[in-house]
Amino acid sequence: MKKIKMISIVIGIILLIVLGIGGLFIYRTQQSLNSLDTNKTSVSKKIDNSKPFSILLLGADTGTDGRVDRGNSDTMMLLTLNPKKKTTVAYSIPRDALAEMVGDKQKNVQKINAAYNVGLSKMAKSTVGSMLGVPVDYHVAINMEALEKTVDFVGGVTVTSDLKVSFDGVTIPKGTHHLNGKEALTYARMRYQDPRGDYGRQIRQQQILKAVVKKLEQPKILVKVPDLIKTLGDDISTDLTTKQIDQIVLKYNGSSKNMNFNQIQGKTAWINESSYQVLPTSTMQKASDKLRDNLDLKPATLDNTETRLNLKNKSFFENEDDSDYNTYGLDTTYYSNNTY
Repeated sequence: MKKIKMISIVIGIILLIVLGIGGLFIYRTQQSLNSLDTNKTSVSKKIDNSKPFSILLLGADTGTDGRVDRGNSDTMMLLTLNPKKKTTVAYSIPRDALAEMVGDKQKNVQKINAAYNVGLSKMAKSTVGSMLGVPVDYHVAINMEALEKTVDFVGGVTVTSDLKVSFDGVTIPKGTHHLNGKEALTYARMRYQDPRGDYGRQIRQQQILKAVVKKLEQPKILVKVPDLIKTLGDDISTDLTTKQIDQIVLKYNGSSKNMNFNQIQGKTAWINESSYQVLPTSTMQKASDKLRDNLDLKPATLDNTETRLNLKNKSFFENEDDSDYNTYGLDTTYYSNNTY
């Protein structure tokens, strides 16, 4: 059997420039930013005006199992940073969540991780923003190889695992362990041995993210950050400008002091012979409220394709054993065994 394409975790650049750096070594950091694929013009002025902003982190499976195309964004995390409150609120989004592909020529619903493959970061931002009722201001996309490089750069990370993790010839036993880059990649990628599925994997991803942030706070590592940015240049693309990255370093580094990580969980449904996660309206609304609050926005009642379909599928949520969900003809994509 062909290897099932797995996920990447988005750590690299966002941790380096948003959550960890602070005001020192800015000159060297500016020089290293020339290696990144950044925007020439601003897509949003929020950072320029020192306002709270949101950023979508996309971990694409490019480079996994010999892939050379851009792949799906099998890791998706939406962060909001508030410089006055000094808070970061983040939500991991299930890769298999049912979502409308906002911006596609024909209205359709697919697994949300397909949005990046279908319409790049623009569609991914629009799709996530519509689902959660939150303006998505910026994005950072990073491929699989960057995780291994980042963890090795900080000298490895220590995590406590509540289960044995094995994948691709690497095994991490249950318990507390110090992981190098390859081991951390295994820890972040494994999904099928975890009884919690993708949700368990999200917890492990967040463990590594927090561990990397803690390491990046050490002065001996902080001084070397520009070198890592250069190393990760080919692995990262973003619609942030270099100037905005400078501003994040200066104005938003305090947001790492209060980091609130969350998951959005759904119910399993079989649609077009494939397994999806359907997110209850109340779950999406709760996430929307928390994210909007950290953006200093008032709550707004969600009204989108996902909530409207949920209204038409009341029995699906009322019956615990019901796995049939009617998309009323909007599901036009068949997922094979290699795209589950």
